[in-house]
Formats: sequence, structure tokens, C-alpha cells
Amino acid sequence: MALQTDCHVTVTESRQHQLTPDSASPAQILTLTVGSINPAVRPFDIRLISTEYAELREKLHAPIRNAANVVIHQTITELFLETFRAQVDLNRPYTLPSGQEVEPCIGCMQAPAGTKLLRLCHAEGADTESECQQCFCRPMWCLSCLGRWFASRQDQQRPETWLSSRVPCPTCRAKFCILDICVVN
Repeated sequence: MALQTDCHVTVTESRQHQLTPDSASPAQILTLTVGSINPAVRPFDIRLISTEYAELREKLHAPIRNAANVVIHQTITELFLETFRAQVDLNRPYTLPSGQEVEPCIGCMQAPAGTKLLRLCHAEGADTESECQQCFCRPMWCLSCLGRWFASRQDQQRPETWLSSRVPCPTCRAKFCILDICVVN
């Protein structure tokens, strides 16, 4: 065991495996070496599937370094989530009303609920007749969980349509698009 504040993590190896117990598709296994500034803690390795790497990186409070020769393959969903975050960052921010506090995300219960759905696509002139609806929910989801929800509701065979599609709010089911997602200030 090592304290996150005392450790440094390095991805030292990646191996491609053709079969896994969970799936018939190939999997990439990463080896991460954890070192500590505490001399009493010996370095140790962690092995995980590359699809779980993004989640570990989000939850870990220590930086993760990559060895120069290690390539980490991202899934189509991970690539989408990067683009999703970048697009939402361009949208208008939402300022909480005075007295309202940010609660933990109801998806992961770890990050603050940092997003609010506001029907802005119509105001932006994206569509004259938008299918989007106003969501009256308070901020309840972090950007990562909302992005995963958005991606999970997509036609997996047509990733080119993901950014332009509409999905229901995970709480009230009001339809929204990516232009309607505001980061909470």
C-alpha cells in the first residue's frame, strides 16, 4: 500500500491479449508501477485492462506518467468523451443561484455535480424547431458521468452521429443535445 500523496505512478508496459474471459475481442493489459517517496514502501505493480485506465486516471490524485515506448489504445467511447468535454467547455457556463450548494454527482458520488442542462440549442440558432426540451433538474451529474450516459445512449454502429444527437436527461427524461450542457460555476 502507498499513500496517493506519496506515490508516483508510471505505465511501464502494455500487452495485447487476443482473448479474455469476459469477451471474445482482444484486450490490452497495462502494467503500472507504483513507487513511493516513503522508503518503507517498496515499489509494486498493478495490472489492469486499458478500458479501465481512464477511470483510474480520473480517480487517482497522483499524476500518471507513461514510459516513452508504451501506447495505450483508447476505445471509441473514450475518444468521444474527450471531444464531449471539449465541446461542453465551449458552452455557456451556469451560475448557481445564491444559497444553492453543489452536491455530489449521483452517478459516481465522488465528483461534484458540475453540470446543468439548459435548453440553449434553440437560443444558439442551431435548429429552428429543436427537439430538445427544458430540463428543470438541479445540477446532479458530473461531466464524466453525464458524458458516459450520453455515449451509452448512442447507436454504437454510427459514432459519426454522436455529437449531433439528442438523449433524455438521466433523471427527468427531457431530451437534450450537447449544446444544452452547461458547466456549473
